[in-house]
Amino acid sequence: MDTPNSVQFSIPKDASNQNQYQESEEDFDYSQRSQWLRASVLGVNDGLVSIASLMMGVGAVKTEIKAMILAGFAGLVAGACSMGIGEFVSVYSQLEIEVAQTKRSEKQTIQNGEMNEKECKKDENLPNPLRAAIASSLAFSLGAIVPLLAAAFIGDHKVRLAAIITAVSLALLVFGWIAAVLGKAPVIRSCARVLIGGWMAMAITFGLTKSISSSGLQI
Repeated sequence: MDTPNSVQFSIPKDASNQNQYQESEEDFDYSQRSQWLRASVLGVNDGLVSIASLMMGVGAVKTEIKAMILAGFAGLVAGACSMGIGEFVSVYSQLEIEVAQTKRSEKQTIQNGEMNEKECKKDENLPNPLRAAIASSLAFSLGAIVPLLAAAFIGDHKVRLAAIITAVSLALLVFGWIAAVLGKAPVIRSCARVLIGGWMAMAITFGLTKSISSSGLQI
């Protein structure tokens, strides 16, 4: 029964929902994204940098557009297959370890007579090797196609090299920003890290290939 002096306060539904949303956002564990985020960022970054560096290396000694495109396409196919197979093997090994651990845990809880719901549902969170392999291959291909498209329609050799560097630099900045936003990491630091790394890879590949060609090796 309410007394005459009692005061009741009602919380608007919108405010209550907003508070719940803010609390759930604050409590969200962004480390849960680490596995797929790592694989996606690694795949895209590897595709961008490795294919761009490969094409820059070929461009250091060959001016024909056909040579650069063929080298880039071969690198895309080889890299996508390598990334997919490597991710499949890695995640499958992780799956075997987690399955073995789950079986040991379930056996122990059965022996103790206390099988709980958490142990019974562990199979739902096990990694999927095939899904990881496909995602890694697609991510690599997505990154690798950027320098290929940048060079495909430019006839002048020097302009083509500049176009590759520009396109890859912009793509690295975009993907670095996306990774930072999704992982709640510092944006400037993330973008600078991937951009400088890409520049170094392209410069080293171009310089070493050029030096080997200048040393008298017939290519």
